[in-house]
Amino acid sequence: MNWVVLGLAGLVEIAWSQSIKPTQNFTRPLPTLVCFVLAAVAVWLLSYAMRTLPVGTSYAIFTGIGAVGAIALGIVVQKDPLTVGRTIALALILGGIVLARVTNPE
Repeated sequence: MNWVVLGLAGLVEIAWSQSIKPTQNFTRPLPTLVCFVLAAVAVWLLSYAMRTLPVGTSYAIFTGIGAVGAIALGIVVQKDPLTVGRTIALALILGGIVLARVTNPE
């Protein structure tokens, strides 16, 4: 169950990463509130998952999901360029996430 919670935490982190820009340097109250709430929920879910999962593995997977999601949304939504280097970086991050999960001593 905590692996599911960790995955959910990563998804909330993706939403949080996308909520930062609309705050316009935290000058817009509603987007800023949304940003802070998403950050708090992501960290709460991460801490919940860490009750039984190793801290290092949990945090690496959490940030990996967030990084992959943020890059993917940047490419799809913001039309960021998809280069060979970015594709390799995404593959390496995904590989690291999978490896961290499958080699977890649980």
